[in-house]
Amino acid sequence: MRILVCDDHAVFRAGLRAVLGELADASELLEAADVAQALALASENADIDLALLDLHMPGTDGRTGLRQLRAAHPTLPVVIVSAADDPAEMRHALDDGASGFVPKSARSEELVAALRLVLAGGVYVPRAALAASAGADTGAQRRMRRRERAGTLTTRQIEVLSLMARGLTNREICGVLSIAEGTVKTHVAAIFETLEVTNRTEAAVVARELGLKAPGEE
Repeated sequence: MRILVCDDHAVFRAGLRAVLGELADASELLEAADVAQALALASENADIDLALLDLHMPGTDGRTGLRQLRAAHPTLPVVIVSAADDPAEMRHALDDGASGFVPKSARSEELVAALRLVLAGGVYVPRAALAASAGADTGAQRRMRRRERAGTLTTRQIEVLSLMARGLTNREICGVLSIAEGTVKTHVAAIFETLEVTNRTEAAVVARELGLKAPGEE
């Protein structure tokens, strides 16, 4: 098995030799200190099975290097091995075509398991990126659900919500809409339940987020 390692730190490349020995007894490492060398080695050695690429090296943009490697060698799986631990950066690399992202802080067992998964045709996504994606999906789903549920609010409830968002109290809303305070409280409770919020501040935030306005309000 031939593995291309692109990292500007010779000590790190040396450390990988021992770790990658666990991946296959006959692993051969081709070492590059920058993206240009990596591209040259990949062009000269068509039988490379896997490439490991650092994102942050002097004089180069790792994401550009990743895209260049993927464009020149579309069948070569490229795994990012980087000190970066930002979930957004991990997702960007995966979106750019990386077959995996392994933080340099990961244990050797995790690195070997990730590379085995990639060599088997899979994609390795670190826990941090999975958690961030799940959180982002949850937020998007919540906003979509709130928008759908907001469509069930009555005209009067939208008026009450709009006035709440402007900071008016229940008594002040009574005066504006000429309705009883008990009626306002009933509308407020229904609004909280519909929008899945627990207080007026959250309701006001949702109202602004969804762009809800009372009829005739500019």
